[in-house]
Amino acid sequence: MSTLIENAALLALPGGVAAGVAAVHYARSAARHRKDASAADRRAANAERAAAARDEEAAYLVQSRLPALLYALQQQTEDPIAAYSAALHQSLAGTTIDHAFQELLEQVAGALSEAAARSEGAARVAVQATTKSLQPLVYELQAAITKLLDAEHDPKTLELVQPIDHAASQMARRLPIISVLTGGWPGRLRDDVVMLDVVRGGVSRIRDYRRVRVPATMPPIYVAGRLVEPLVLLLAELMDNAARSSSPQTPVEVSVLETHNAVSIEIHDAGPGMTPEVLHEARQRVSGAQPVQFTKLGNPAAFGLLGVGVLAAQYGFRVSLDLDHSRHGGVRAVVQVPRSMLVLAPAAPPEPAPGPAPAHPAPAVPGPHGRQRYEVGPDGLPLRRPSALPRREPAPPAAPAAAPPPPNAGQALAAFVQGTRSAPAPTPNEEPSP
Repeated sequence: MSTLIENAALLALPGGVAAGVAAVHYARSAARHRKDASAADRRAANAERAAAARDEEAAYLVQSRLPALLYALQQQTEDPIAAYSAALHQSLAGTTIDHAFQELLEQVAGALSEAAARSEGAARVAVQATTKSLQPLVYELQAAITKLLDAEHDPKTLELVQPIDHAASQMARRLPIISVLTGGWPGRLRDDVVMLDVVRGGVSRIRDYRRVRVPATMPPIYVAGRLVEPLVLLLAELMDNAARSSSPQTPVEVSVLETHNAVSIEIHDAGPGMTPEVLHEARQRVSGAQPVQFTKLGNPAAFGLLGVGVLAAQYGFRVSLDLDHSRHGGVRAVVQVPRSMLVLAPAAPPEPAPGPAPAHPAPAVPGPHGRQRYEVGPDGLPLRRPSALPRREPAPPAAPAAAPPPPNAGQALAAFVQGTRSAPAPTPNEEPSP
């Protein structure tokens, strides 16, 4: 409307003035149109750049951000979304498309975490059910083998049965370790046991027990009964790992060092050692800091050191691995048992006061299988005491009984005695008649 009015006003002006004013007017109009066209071009260019940025951001989400999120979830990063949620174009930060991509990442992370938790729970339940069904069978097998060894005394039979017994003991070691990984109990309550017997118990449960060298004597240190079985399992796994990691011709040495706050058990092997990466992973496992995941055990499953870490974290042992202090250039494993887990040696039963011997010996109490049970002394040997009654000489053998006399055999003797008594006695000067 304004243009029509301006055109009408120009027509009303004189010719020269109108021409000049028209020129100015059209110049301004052309400049305005050019400005509007530039703005439109800029808006179109910005829209094209924004569309290209959104396309690149979507491609970056698929190619980089989602794979990074999956890797962070596999590595159990504390906050994987925050670590890998940065946008490619900072100009899109806070926009609708940025919020949409962020929500997508959160939904993917939540879904994957729930799926991993369900898979881990199902695997844990399956392993726990399997171990619970197998453990009683292994215990029955051990009981049957023990009964056979006690009843059979043939050397050839014992030679054939002893390897079976040793294999059963190894099965009895592996099953409790797997049960411990599922949150189970190691089993078997024991009395307080001296440390030397605990170490020997661990040696007896590995395949290459002949290669393990244990000191002949140790200080009289006793381990509390509730900790005996966990410590035996832990030492057995470390000894077995040391034997498997070294040559069959090399020894595995065990030593015990008593310190102020703990008792250290060192296990030295002569293997090739570990690379820094493998050593770091092994230290993480024996520390017990990482949660056990059955879906990540690998094939074949390596759960020996994981079991060591679970036992150490659950009962308070401290386990460390190093390469610098090994005696044979391999790996040294150190198990520290705190003083709080040790107990005093059990007191020996008091010696009975010597007294007078009883007039009559107490009857012997029959033992199992009808055998006589003797009184046992503190050293485990049967006591032999002198009898209270004087020893009697054996009586001479009795004479054989005489045959009974015939009937009326004593009548003649009786008549002779009676006649003798009734005859008159002779006088002193009288001589008996012939």
